[in-house]
Amino acid sequence: MGDTVIVVGGGVVGLTTAVVLAERGRRVRVWSRDPAARTTSAVAGALFWPYRIEPAARVGPWSLRSLREYVALARDPAATGVRVTAGLMTDTELSGLGSWAVELPELREARPDELPDGCAQALRGRLPLIDMPAHLRYLEERLRAAGGSVERRTVDALEEPAAQAPVVVNCSGLGARELVPDASVFPVRGQLVVVENPGIEEWLVSAAGDAAGTSYLFPQPFGLILGGTAEDHAWDTRPDPATAAAIIERCAALRPRVRGARVLAHRVGLRPARPRVRVEAVQLPGGARLVHNYGHGGAGVTVAWGCAEEAARLAG
Repeated sequence: MGDTVIVVGGGVVGLTTAVVLAERGRRVRVWSRDPAARTTSAVAGALFWPYRIEPAARVGPWSLRSLREYVALARDPAATGVRVTAGLMTDTELSGLGSWAVELPELREARPDELPDGCAQALRGRLPLIDMPAHLRYLEERLRAAGGSVERRTVDALEEPAAQAPVVVNCSGLGARELVPDASVFPVRGQLVVVENPGIEEWLVSAAGDAAGTSYLFPQPFGLILGGTAEDHAWDTRPDPATAAAIIERCAALRPRVRGARVLAHRVGLRPARPRVRVEAVQLPGGARLVHNYGHGGAGVTVAWGCAEEAARLAG
């Protein structure tokens, strides 16, 4: 079992890490309590953007590596679920972005005639927008094509996979709070509404005011995603009707065509946040190498490939 790696966690971070390891010749087994379609990753709106994530010095390179991968994957959106799509990010300036922004030559200050009502400034550009259910299926298929496997397993202690493999990569997200244990991991509750798309083709994010009130519209093949919320330390996964109504109203103020659109679904996800992303290797008492890769909050998609490559390097 010398070249075997067990990855704990089957969300976007775990599957991406598993793909990178498998394509480098390792024998990879993913242990995941839930199917990919029932992970927090499947609920994500999934616009590429480094959102509420630290440390900035590492997030920049991670984001840049991921951006390049998503641009390449967008050449076949039907297979990968990745598209590069135009849209607006309000109340944001070019000068405040990281080094990854230089890879987006179309990113520019929006003209006044491009701004939504009540918006004073925005950036306009084309960014990766990911259909997460489709992308998670793509990652699983790519992993299997490289010889890896996905198993439904609940892990109560990291010593369990360490008894079967010399290297374990911990991509357990919010589960790391109990599994490591790491009390600095906490949930950031996100609620969104999926409606029948009334003809909106571009994404829009309005980040005015408190991040808890950020509004966004993401056109996906399965409908228009409206969001959202960012409630720290909130564990309730039940959709709140009043919150859903407020989300729809905020989005309708930005794009009036949304008002009256038929609601298709309500979704809630708990983003696995931490003051700083943890990507590092430690030695377990039994001799196995444990690589941590968790704490990405709402930016797991954005940094997935960069963090996966660093975790693969630490795996040795």
